[in-house]
Amino acid sequence: MPPTAVADSETGLTLKELARRHGLSAAGKLPSLPDYSRQLWSYRHFIASYANAKVSSTLGRTKLGVFWQVLTPLINAAVYYVIFGVVLDAQRGVDNFIAYLCTGVFIFGFTQSVVQGGIQAISANMGLIRALHFPRASLPLAITMVEIRNMMASMVVLMAIVLVSGEPITWQWLLILPIFLLQTIFNGGLAMATARLGSKVADFKQLVPFIMRIWLYGSAVLYPVTLFSDHLSGWKLAVVEANPMLIFIDLMRHALMEDVPLSASAPLLWAQAIAWTLLVGLGGYVYFWRGEKGYGRG
Repeated sequence: MPPTAVADSETGLTLKELARRHGLSAAGKLPSLPDYSRQLWSYRHFIASYANAKVSSTLGRTKLGVFWQVLTPLINAAVYYVIFGVVLDAQRGVDNFIAYLCTGVFIFGFTQSVVQGGIQAISANMGLIRALHFPRASLPLAITMVEIRNMMASMVVLMAIVLVSGEPITWQWLLILPIFLLQTIFNGGLAMATARLGSKVADFKQLVPFIMRIWLYGSAVLYPVTLFSDHLSGWKLAVVEANPMLIFIDLMRHALMEDVPLSASAPLLWAQAIAWTLLVGLGGYVYFWRGEKGYGRG
């Protein structure tokens, strides 16, 4: 007779039934998705503390500290403006190329930083994972929280740049928050998906810089989005315009700027952004949860 079938002499319950009554479960068993979500919520203070520690360890030893969170995208935008705006004259067709370029650089940088951090969320914390029991999704979510805080500071600077460059404040600025929320959920799912991939395939980390560079060039960050429709058509144009980063960047440009070329109408962009958020946000979470019991092994 199997051990779980042996009945307790006093209660008449099998060991399996007795364990279930007292809230015990089989070792190594994957919790259900709702149970996992509740566990993750109970560790929210740990996630916040880990995110704060991550920021301190990264920037604490530099003289400028947290200012690098804003300086990095600013320097990138300045370099790209000189190359693409001045040397290559890619600003043709865009009235306010400075605001156009900075919005693309800042919004793309948000996702880029999450991916670069997420790919190492598991592999760089093996000691912590093997020593302590906690929902492993806490780690990529903490990375996302770090970049959310960085991006909030960057958004203040971006809005200042947009105003100084001549754009007025309009009612469409109210759309900044929902756009930011959608991209944040998208980034969270992306962080969890890349975290699992990075834990299973060590070489994937080496491919990320090349993937992000191709994604950058395919998201109309550095040049007018109208170049796509000028040189592509049919299914090729449809594939390019379905790029989620192009969609989020277009939406933010539409919110911050009055007269800006877009890859599609605003309602279609919103529908696509919501679809990508659900697909990547929820899909990445489920994908990471399925591998929960394998992190830290091997």
